[in-house]
Amino acid sequence: MLQEIIAECLEEEGYAVVCCSDGTEAMDKVYEEHFDILLLDVMVSGQNGFEALRSIRQSGKEIPAIFITALNSLKELEVGFKSGCDDYLRKPFELSELLLRMEAQLKHCKKLDIFEFGNGYCFDCAEEILYYQGNIVNLPTKERELLKILLQNEGHFVGLEQIYSALWNYDKEPSELSLRVYIKNLRRIIGKDNILTRRGEGYCYQPSNMRE
Repeated sequence: MLQEIIAECLEEEGYAVVCCSDGTEAMDKVYEEHFDILLLDVMVSGQNGFEALRSIRQSGKEIPAIFITALNSLKELEVGFKSGCDDYLRKPFELSELLLRMEAQLKHCKKLDIFEFGNGYCFDCAEEILYYQGNIVNLPTKERELLKILLQNEGHFVGLEQIYSALWNYDKEPSELSLRVYIKNLRRIIGKDNILTRRGEGYCYQPSNMRE
């Protein structure tokens, strides 16, 4: 019932909402689709919220996440933040408070969504727009989606299966050769040393000036 109330409230505020019944289903959705923020209850059937978020974080996804739970001890709060949450909202709560906390997380995330490459190029992950010296640059769809995935997982290798799933529809055959071309084109834009390749692990965006 609470899920239905929250979903209805968010939809009225203009959010697109995907509801899940347990942590396992939530994890599957996170890998299949793009989300701007996660609202996770803890005490759910199957994999609980703590376990689900811990697995999501281990996969390299840094989507803002807020726990909504009746658990209120200091120990449980500690477990929640150590599992990777960005905020922790205890039940009962006002929907207006939830909206304020969501907006704060999304605003903070938006600031982190602009990547500047130091050569006149920058990419706005939220709007999925590439700029050069302030002017919009046309970037093919698959290269744009690939760049976004790499940037959102900065410092972590993104596996080929995850890339294939994001770039090709389920009824289309992924092409490793095409992927290599996309990577080559992106390296021309953001710097050839800023995209790492590791056999068996995939590709990783990591600025050369951030490496030891």
